[in-house]
Amino acid sequence: MNFEDVLKKYEGKKVLVTGGAGCIGSNLVRALIKADAEKIIVLDNFSSSPRWNLPSHPKVLLIEGSVLSEEHLRRAFSEKPDYVFHLAAHFANQNSVDHPETDLMVNGLGTLKVLHYSYLTGVERFVYASSGCSVYGSQAPLPLREDYVSLHLDTPYQIHKLLGELYCNYFNDYYSLPVAIARYFNVYGPGEVPGKYRNVIPNFIWWAMHGQPLPITGTGEETRDFTFVEDIVDGTLRMGVMKEAIGEAINLASGTETKIIDLANWINELTGNKAGVVFKPRRSWDRAVRRRASIEKARKLLGYEPKIDIKTGLKLTYEWILENKARISEVAKF
Repeated sequence: MNFEDVLKKYEGKKVLVTGGAGCIGSNLVRALIKADAEKIIVLDNFSSSPRWNLPSHPKVLLIEGSVLSEEHLRRAFSEKPDYVFHLAAHFANQNSVDHPETDLMVNGLGTLKVLHYSYLTGVERFVYASSGCSVYGSQAPLPLREDYVSLHLDTPYQIHKLLGELYCNYFNDYYSLPVAIARYFNVYGPGEVPGKYRNVIPNFIWWAMHGQPLPITGTGEETRDFTFVEDIVDGTLRMGVMKEAIGEAINLASGTETKIIDLANWINELTGNKAGVVFKPRRSWDRAVRRRASIEKARKLLGYEPKIDIKTGLKLTYEWILENKARISEVAKF
């Protein structure tokens, strides 16, 4: 099924996107607008993304609030959504180390609540945003395949992302709620504002734009599987409508490794930054030296195929940050 056919499945449908102002969420909302969905309900408290990141459109209904709030959840589900994309999260490993109880509440209890309302209102599909950089642990063999999960995880964020998967499986097995679990890998692209607890790519670009050396925590030989947000949206929307995804956990990734030192050098070259890099000690929780996902399951079940290579994606991300530099300056906090 090509992407245009996938989009047609959402025509005239009501869709709830929790965390709809974030990088993935805002791009997902734009795709659903293009698909001519009847209504896109966004539940977001803007804790990690600014309001302006969310598209303003007559089809978008914004409910500013938390997935922990019964009032806000009742309001969102009173719209009777056909599909739920649960992207809202207390984001980032270091953030969870600093605030483990908040992480448990949002990523654990919040997910349980959204699942419960989805069951009560009979949604057609519940898609959960999990993290392939979390559930496999730091010692998993490469490429990372869906049938390997570790119980020895390094941060509360990783633990609670796995907890969310377990709740999804429970609701699928016990209540027959049609769930699908998307395991994202190092998502980047337009829509992610740099700042404290944010991902390496927007922060590297922001620092490079300001003539600062890019801090590498480790040797620089560490690798990650960076995945452009448009490819993530493609795979996520497929998981929302393809029956093959029900009850499955599926990696959505690029399937390639990128060294952090190469990433830093490319960004310095892209931005004209002459400050180079600076090496710092690896963070105590960061034990994963290499990351590369197998995307064979996504190809087989969904027809998923990533299209944006890392250098093209970096250029598009840089252009977005340049375009929004003034607004980003007002909210970027490190």
